[in-house]
Amino acid sequence: MSFEQIMSELKKRQYRSVYFLMGEEPYFIDVIADYIAENALPEQEKAFNQTILYGKDTSVYTVVDAAKRYPMMSQHQILIVKEAQNLKDIDKLQAYVEKPLHSTILVICYKYKSLDKRSKLYKTFDKSKDVAVLESKKLYDNQVPAWITAYLTERGYAIAPAAATLLTEYLGSELSKVVNELNKLMITLPVNDKKITLELIEKNIGISKDYNVFEFQKALGDKDVLKANRIIDYFARNPNSNPMVMVISSLYSYFVKILTYHYLTDKSQSAAASALKVNPFFVKDYEAASRKYPAKKIIQIISILREYDLKSKGVGSSSASDGDLMREMTYKILH
Repeated sequence: MSFEQIMSELKKRQYRSVYFLMGEEPYFIDVIADYIAENALPEQEKAFNQTILYGKDTSVYTVVDAAKRYPMMSQHQILIVKEAQNLKDIDKLQAYVEKPLHSTILVICYKYKSLDKRSKLYKTFDKSKDVAVLESKKLYDNQVPAWITAYLTERGYAIAPAAATLLTEYLGSELSKVVNELNKLMITLPVNDKKITLELIEKNIGISKDYNVFEFQKALGDKDVLKANRIIDYFARNPNSNPMVMVISSLYSYFVKILTYHYLTDKSQSAAASALKVNPFFVKDYEAASRKYPAKKIIQIISILREYDLKSKGVGSSSASDGDLMREMTYKILH
């Protein structure tokens, strides 16, 4: 099942006997487990009917014994097993999953990896309609801006595409970290203001709206030598907040997209956005950059980025600082 399907059922108070929540992205696992813990039982029933176990401190037999207990003066008991990836012999849950106690809601939080789909336990999931299985996959970086927009829209807020992209550049794809910062931003907004802007991000998260990787890409794409050098000087003065490895990684992704745009047969906004995996709002930027950088030059730039990535890691480089290396790299890209 998808995260949305499971949450839809939970909000209707439709509960399964077993929830097996697994995968590389812990955020969705935590949201489901926390929602069940907070909402499935009235507060006065939780003391006797809600139990949390940890995989590294328990065993399958303890989990099964706890799951087979009947609730006390309640319709359900909740049993949540956190860090279940540390549970030894997890396949031995199979017998319980085949015949679960319907008054128990068993939630297994199996984080950072997925159960082998060839295992007996997983095959048992497939046979049962009373089991909800979530495979929580990590989002790719290019999926995060759209996810940020959707997260805020659901809560009645808006964000400019450039602001969503900037947050992604600096926060990465770890959704718990992203959500934490988004919640801070929503709290700081005035009551009647529902839009998260670049200015708000700069003020509250400390990411400069003018001197960041996103603006650096735009300056290079426009061949704006003055702006590009101002930004690279700022990066050189603030190496901890703008590490060279992150700058190169972002530039590599950016120029690969421009190269891809060159070879698109359908360059319409929707087709290009789909092929480049970007918001349609940004297609015009890639189209403009493709006019300034022929495909041959972009291939050369990609080679330059690889060269300076190695130099930043001490391969074939003198004692030049990261700031000096970035200035050299920027000159070669622009000329």
